Amino acid sequence: MQLKAEETVKAIAGVLLAVLFGMIYALHPEFFARLWYVMTCGDMQETIDYIRSFGMWAMFFSFWMDVLVNALGFLPSIFISTANGILFGVIPGILLSWLAETAGVVISFLLMRTVLRSTAEKLIHKSSYLQQVDDFSGTNGFKLMLLARTIPYFPSGIITALGAVSRIRVRDYILSNLIGKFPSTALEVLIGHDAVLFEQHMGRLTMIVITATLLYGGLWYYQRRKNKMVTIDKELIKK
Repeated sequence: MQLKAEETVKAIAGVLLAVLFGMIYALHPEFFARLWYVMTCGDMQETIDYIRSFGMWAMFFSFWMDVLVNALGFLPSIFISTANGILFGVIPGILLSWLAETAGVVISFLLMRTVLRSTAEKLIHKSSYLQQVDDFSGTNGFKLMLLARTIPYFPSGIITALGAVSRIRVRDYILSNLIGKFPSTALEVLIGHDAVLFEQHMGRLTMIVITATLLYGGLWYYQRRKNKMVTIDKELIKK
């Protein structure tokens, strides 16, 4: 019964998407080809020029393009985040990218937990380490997801799939992503912005990279020692 319901939802979603894409294609035949090229080319200037070409709708379009990239989960969003910082300013760029990335990973999570659950399970089963999904439940799941999302440049699709097949509550997933995505997105926008405009922001970029390296290095070291102590305690209990 559950399998039949999932197939029905997939079919309805497929029809709605087909209608939507058909309408867009009829209005702008080159839209999808151009959008896919920009999202996959890895060219910073190309991304900036494309978003800018939408004029007064540039911020609106950039938001939804960022949502789409994060919902798909396998494309890098760093180019869009950097473009947002350059086109709209650092603070507006951070806020825009943060909200868009959060919305994207929430949409991806909901799809993977329902109609695409089998896809998420296949992704997780490729790694024996990631198969320990029971840790992502209750309060512990919130903390782990929050920590995972604070890491910049980490592939979001893997974390999303891990949350989707775990027992983490939807509310905890949304909240942990909303909080955790902010520092990682802020770093991506700041570093990308200052790297492109290196001559004007060389000092700030250097300080950001050093601070971020020390901070994340310290957190990694702390977590490693904590895990080691937990392992030792378990071994002592067994003895």
